[in-house]
Amino acid sequence: MFSRDSASEGTLLLKSILMYSSAPVHLHIICDEDAREYLEDRLALVTQPRHNVHVRFYPMSQDKMLARIHREGAITTDHSAGVPGLMKLFIHEILPDTVKKTIFLDTDAFFISDPVLLWNRFDDFGPEAALSMPTHFDQSAPEWHNANRICSCVMLLDLEKLRKLRLMDSSEYRKNPEGTPALSPPAFTAMFGPPGKSGHYEGVKLGDQGYWWAIVSHRPEILQHLHFDYEVSSCLVEMYGTQLGDDGANESSAKKTQVHVWDTVHQDDIILPKVLHFNCLDGTPRFFEWEGWSDPKNPLTRTWGPAVSYHSGYKWLWLNQGQKDVQTMTVETIRAILFGDEQYGRTLSSS
Repeated sequence: MFSRDSASEGTLLLKSILMYSSAPVHLHIICDEDAREYLEDRLALVTQPRHNVHVRFYPMSQDKMLARIHREGAITTDHSAGVPGLMKLFIHEILPDTVKKTIFLDTDAFFISDPVLLWNRFDDFGPEAALSMPTHFDQSAPEWHNANRICSCVMLLDLEKLRKLRLMDSSEYRKNPEGTPALSPPAFTAMFGPPGKSGHYEGVKLGDQGYWWAIVSHRPEILQHLHFDYEVSSCLVEMYGTQLGDDGANESSAKKTQVHVWDTVHQDDIILPKVLHFNCLDGTPRFFEWEGWSDPKNPLTRTWGPAVSYHSGYKWLWLNQGQKDVQTMTVETIRAILFGDEQYGRTLSSS
């Protein structure tokens, strides 16, 4: 989370995790100082959570992020998420090696179900799978190299496998010609061609998602499809036609309203929303302040507006549902952050 606006969205996501989780929670937040301060103010309101909560902040300066991209050597972005958005490609290098797996979600998403259900999807991984995200092979956008066929808005990341695969390249890794070659350079070249005159890959769209798409297209065995239940999005898939109301709907009537599932792995399934994602809402840096929510005739407002109102209005104080002096909220900030390639470089120099 980078900026107060991003943190403001992110607090709704964090709040939903604490609202619905049936197990202890570990949160790893890569952020800037403005976001950290904003989030700490909200977290301080929770002193008796239902389950133990451990929050780690990883403050990251623009210079440090740019330095890692420079060491990679050829990636760049013109996406609105900017340089911080590219850090999604380096989560396995930022979080310590003691963190073996993690779930990533965009800040404009929130849970309406137990996050443990999503965590349990790691059980679906085959022996070669290293990440999971929703796939939409029915979609097509040649101008984006078809990068809309995945969504990096929600990802399950097996960090241990990604480290072993050496997902991203670095000048530090290249110092050792006998080391493991990075996975991504041949994937990027296969999709985008070699770096252009600028020294960067050209024509990459959708920010980090464009690079993820190149990676999983080149190495499809590392990708595990994630069920659409966890990516009910307001953008290209129009919430799959799901909506609040008609609580007595049966399977047959629910299927009749579904959209964007035909010719997908879920064309015979019922979408049971578990994570809502309100992206592509133009004109606002905070999705819950979108002007469309004040229009009762807007289709998205009619179908999902009440969910946004409820979760954004739910008070942090109400999360104090645990027994006194039993469950704890622990917050710490990790200052001395070294990317994985920097640690490798230090080890190489000392050997």
